[in-house]
Amino acid sequence: MECGMVLTHLKVQPGECITVKGMVPPDAKSFALNLGRAGSDLALHFNPRFESQGDTCTIICNSLQGRTWGEEQREPEFPFQQGQETKICISFDAQELTVGLPGQQQLKFPNRLGLEAVEFFSVEGDFRVKSLKFK
Repeated sequence: MECGMVLTHLKVQPGECITVKGMVPPDAKSFALNLGRAGSDLALHFNPRFESQGDTCTIICNSLQGRTWGEEQREPEFPFQQGQETKICISFDAQELTVGLPGQQQLKFPNRLGLEAVEFFSVEGDFRVKSLKFK
């Protein structure tokens, strides 16, 4: 998956929110938002798939620790539309990461790495970032 944006040396604390607004192209196959300590240590790999790797309209969440993937969590709710703008808000605490999705839905994923601060954030694939806020 093509990497569109990589931010390092961040210091996002528990309870703070990373809000990403952007456009999903009309021909989008998938995109991913990654956050953690580094590209090889991800507390969350958030991967909505329109039609990719055998999945259709499915959100895949996972963690990556020392370049080893954990167990996938598959979410059947799929609030994203090709060709539309969307907003995603990600926050975390010691137990879990919370992803605020369009339509007021929330997705929860365990904080498998015991992440205490987000230092790395990246956007990959079919997603054009319009704004990014840390608050």
